[in-house]
Amino acid sequence: MRKNSVLRLFIVILVIAVCAFLAYNEVKNENVRTGIDIRGGVSAILEPDIQGDSLTSEEISKGLDSAKIILDKRLEGRQIFDKIVTIDEIGKRIVVEIPWASGETTFNPQETINELGKTALLTFQEVDPDKYDENGIPLPTGKIVIQGTQVKDANPGRNPETGEWVVMLELDPSGANDFAEATGRLVGQPIAIFMDNEFISAPRVSERIDGGSAVITGQADAVEAGQLASTIRSGALPFRLVATKVDAISPQLGQGAMDVAVTAGIIGFILVCLFMLSMYRLPGLIADIALFALAVLTILAIAWTGMSITLPGIGGIILAVGMGVDANCIIFERIKEEMRAGKTIRASVDQGFNRAFSSIVDSNITTLITAVVLYALGSGPVKGFAFTLGIGVTISFVTAVTATKIMLQSVVSVDFAKNKWLYGVK
Repeated sequence: MRKNSVLRLFIVILVIAVCAFLAYNEVKNENVRTGIDIRGGVSAILEPDIQGDSLTSEEISKGLDSAKIILDKRLEGRQIFDKIVTIDEIGKRIVVEIPWASGETTFNPQETINELGKTALLTFQEVDPDKYDENGIPLPTGKIVIQGTQVKDANPGRNPETGEWVVMLELDPSGANDFAEATGRLVGQPIAIFMDNEFISAPRVSERIDGGSAVITGQADAVEAGQLASTIRSGALPFRLVATKVDAISPQLGQGAMDVAVTAGIIGFILVCLFMLSMYRLPGLIADIALFALAVLTILAIAWTGMSITLPGIGGIILAVGMGVDANCIIFERIKEEMRAGKTIRASVDQGFNRAFSSIVDSNITTLITAVVLYALGSGPVKGFAFTLGIGVTISFVTAVTATKIMLQSVVSVDFAKNKWLYGVK
């Protein structure tokens, strides 16, 4: 029994050590992407290229909303999640901030901004049953049914009979003819929608569609229908975006802030570890190892997902460590209460974890809900903070109720660990 306990303890520590080595390599090789507030980057103003008064203010605003969606999709397609894309409603323009890539030395900001400002190419294409990727998503076939320029408008709406959210399309005369011919041939088959060869949706044709009006069904809610409608509208933008101003943002200030944040985090981590050690002694030492595992696994998660780390993101990591400390404190206080009630150390440890479990779950779920809402509704640094907080809280929960429990249950089987003083109990 004692040998099995020691073996379990050894395996957990070995896994943590391996993860620490992997995390060190990720940081050393600069595989952890940093945001524009740390590394620096490019700030640009994109304005619509409009001749005279050919468009109304409302049409320009509608076009800018669609253009923002396309810019977000293009940047996220390059794994740039910490970008900031905002619409200046007063100036009728879009402001974009893009961070430098890790190790980038020959970056041409003007060329990148010009590429982002190109009008998006939207196509409705026939689907080849033999051309699907590993996730079951249709691949572009080049058999174009209609293009985005043939779509006059797209708006979300509800089917009056079923209440289902749909997207209503209005086509120009050439688009109406092409769409009628294609849907007549493809009844019962899907037609895939692509934006710059990126898959958007694949509605199935139920009948031949004449008259220049079509309805795309299968939308889960108003948000999904609105996003699809905006994406389709963006394929028929009445203007292209031109970069009128491009500035390079120096990384020096951000790097200095990064150094301060990292130093503060390390000092805070050491102080927390010393507090846990002095307050809970042997369980505190186990908690320190688990907190180290939390920090290491969070770094690996950020590196492997490609998410950029920003200064708010570092704040999310520190907050997650705080959640991990809170969980361990709840568990260890429960253990001390059980010991004071006269139970054995082994029974106290088991009961401490069992009775603290519901409280830990409640606190972590409420924090995760906050992180999910911030990620869904936020953008730029707010989304980065939500991502690191959500990942960190999830890992802290796992380390608190598994790694800490395994290590502590393994230790109590050893003779030297059967002194109650080692658990902060007189």
